[in-house]
Amino acid sequence: MPRAVVAVVGRPNVGKSTLFNRIVGERVAIVEDLPGTTRDRIYATAEWRGREFSLIDTGGLDDPRAGEMEAAVRRQAEAAIAEADVVLLIVDAQSGILPVEHDVADQLRRSRKPVILVANKADSWRGEAQAAEFYALGLGEPYAVSAIQGHGTGDLLDVVVERLPAEKEEELSTDAHVAIVGRPNVGKSSFLNSLVGSERAVVSEIPGTTRDSLDTAIEFRGRRLVLVDTAGIRRRGRVEQGIEHYALLRTAHALERSDVAILLTDGTEGVTAQDTHIAGYALEAAVGLVLAVNKWDVVDRGEEMTAQVEAEVAREFHFAPWMRHHFVSAKTGRNVEATLEDALMVVDERKKRIPTSELHKLLTEAIAAHPPSPHRGKEVRFRHVTQARGKAPTFVFFVDPPEGVHFTYARYLENKIRERFGFPGTPIKLEFKASFE
Repeated sequence: MPRAVVAVVGRPNVGKSTLFNRIVGERVAIVEDLPGTTRDRIYATAEWRGREFSLIDTGGLDDPRAGEMEAAVRRQAEAAIAEADVVLLIVDAQSGILPVEHDVADQLRRSRKPVILVANKADSWRGEAQAAEFYALGLGEPYAVSAIQGHGTGDLLDVVVERLPAEKEEELSTDAHVAIVGRPNVGKSSFLNSLVGSERAVVSEIPGTTRDSLDTAIEFRGRRLVLVDTAGIRRRGRVEQGIEHYALLRTAHALERSDVAILLTDGTEGVTAQDTHIAGYALEAAVGLVLAVNKWDVVDRGEEMTAQVEAEVAREFHFAPWMRHHFVSAKTGRNVEATLEDALMVVDERKKRIPTSELHKLLTEAIAAHPPSPHRGKEVRFRHVTQARGKAPTFVFFVDPPEGVHFTYARYLENKIRERFGFPGTPIKLEFKASFE
């Protein structure tokens, strides 16, 4: 069963993300001194006094009539409240009560969820005294804290743990982490929502709407998966400091902790330099990779156009010829599940172990068919090969001298391994070490 869930809600710029990061113990949510920095729901695991729970950071609860984005963010916060076992309503002890907070308090009372009122920015005795004003919200005693300094957070967490429901049976293991990556505005959030079947991430036509990485646990074909929707990656030269910079780092981190990435491109625009750049990030992280050419519902899908795009994919992603691809429409659901099925196949391929005897047989045959070129006038001699444990399938060749293996011969050996044993959709790593006889 899943962990208990605690949602952090409140109007913009009251310190929700700062408190979230303080509780989690690391910089999970992006924090900037700008209202509206957090737009989607951000999940992390927190622990206090031996009790683990899931913590959700949300965007600011603002007046939904202010605009389309504000309304979408508010829907996300409302979804977090519906999902939560306990809700932390964060208010600003220095600013006092604003009208929108009475509206939020009324909404929380109607939810019938346990609510803990947290007066943040109580950095002095004066702030603690100001916190008393919030009794007027009718949500009980306000707990004065300073998320930046950590003051009062321990007492707050004691109350949180007391309000959590009784622990359930141990959480099921996760089969795979799947990152959804791509440049801004190619439909990553829509793709995730199509898989989940609900509006899990804010969907907008504004590029860069998703700036944080989001984790969503789902059951798919009897397997428990974690889907990670990430911020759009721009070219390195166009990454702004601050929020954009942290979003890029977050995407790189999401790839590092994933097993496979689904790379979305825009079928109406063709493959761009950013698309191949993002694929390079995935290769650096040694994760599996599946390409999803999105928005195929608005493309002329005739044989000629399909052949043209197939050729373009092969040409632009020539450095990853093992990558599989699908033509998808996140809007209509076309091939969305098939893409995830392919990603899970890649995960299984990455777990495959090849017996050493089979590897020796392949190496002997490969050398007989095409011996390595001499290095500085001396023969390059392979002694042994085995599969080692690594994030990507890793094969270690013991050879004298290891620096004598030309990159073209390494590529030849990789091709032979793939021909014999498969490993579609994933990079494989070859290491060459000196043998000591």
